[in-house]
Amino acid sequence: MKSAHNHSLTRRQTLVAATGAAGLATVETSPSVAAPAVQSTPKRTFVLVHGTWHGGWVWRQVAERLQRQGHRVLTPTATGCGERAHLIRPETNLTTHVQDICATIEMEDAEDVILVGHSFGGLTITGVADRLGRRISQLVFFDAFIPTRTRPAWVMPEADGSWPAWWRDRQTHFIDGYKMVFFDHYPLKMLVPEEDTTNIALLKRKLSWHPAGQWTEKLSFANGGWENHKRTYVHTTLQTFAPSSPAMWGPGKEVGWNWIDVPTSRDGMLTHPDVVADCFAGLA
Repeated sequence: MKSAHNHSLTRRQTLVAATGAAGLATVETSPSVAAPAVQSTPKRTFVLVHGTWHGGWVWRQVAERLQRQGHRVLTPTATGCGERAHLIRPETNLTTHVQDICATIEMEDAEDVILVGHSFGGLTITGVADRLGRRISQLVFFDAFIPTRTRPAWVMPEADGSWPAWWRDRQTHFIDGYKMVFFDHYPLKMLVPEEDTTNIALLKRKLSWHPAGQWTEKLSFANGGWENHKRTYVHTTLQTFAPSSPAMWGPGKEVGWNWIDVPTSRDGMLTHPDVVADCFAGLA
């Protein structure tokens, strides 16, 4: 290739490859100055899975930040939630939500996925990993429930097969017997600080009902669930009202897990999107 200035025949041209670039760039340098090395962070594919009562909308700010860094980000909404709340049915359950996320990954031809689950989205991503293991490079439980073989559902039946008393009491409040409503059981400070009026207003507008079956259906560990995958637990440290307990994150402290403390509330993707995006982008 000829120089842009024909009279500059004594200047050298150096071809440098930029990691992740579409091709090679021609750079002119003086004989005594070497072309600087180009630094680049690896570009990943993230699938961000919402928790109970939320939808893909909750990840918008985090997704935008990751996308600006060049990452691919998918934020599907599970059946019966968010903009898909109208699709809820009595039979909508954990299997439905696992199928939702699997279909997204397959239809988008996503590979080497960093699969993130928030809250009880931890159940969903474990089910997805069990089905699509080869497509998943890492599981991330963002202040999420980690199911196990001995507790494959959040709500477990008693020895006699009946539901525990606390769950039977809740069922009396469910719309049509299966639609759980956040405001019937929790205050918004469960998700964001009381003084965060902007996000409180957002949550009042957007929180949807949620299918009870996503909490009660037992998860299959036919292919090991999360057990055979690289896995990280992201623990939110600024949650002051009912912070998550070992009942949620217990296995995350065991050998084989990467544990990360982040200074956010439970809905850190709303209150601290920069912190959350940087945490995900920095995963090893």
